[in-house]
Amino acid sequence: MAENQLVVLSRAFAVSIIKLCDSAKENKPGGGLLNQLLRAGTSIGANIHEANYASSRADFVNKLRIALKECYETEYWLDVFLESGIISREEHKEAYSKCSKIRVLLIASINTANENSLKQ
Repeated sequence: MAENQLVVLSRAFAVSIIKLCDSAKENKPGGGLLNQLLRAGTSIGANIHEANYASSRADFVNKLRIALKECYETEYWLDVFLESGIISREEHKEAYSKCSKIRVLLIASINTANENSLKQ
């Protein structure tokens, strides 16, 4: 159940990051760095999607861990872009909130998968 919610949320988040980066690049210095945010923010969902087709439980957990690392990187870039004025406080708050929700779900999914591995 959580994985389906993760897929839906992460895909919607990827779309919102694409739109955020597209609008932020307009007449803003440092816009070239937006590619970092774009790559990290869209990679979250790609790794979650790939986890659903993992060859083993270990592979599944590894893909989710990669997605989690991308969440942390995305949050970093959102903070940098807020502090540099590339994105507004409102844009930051909305994107950071979505990313944090995905992060919490990823941590829970990783913990559950690891607990289930120990039971087997």
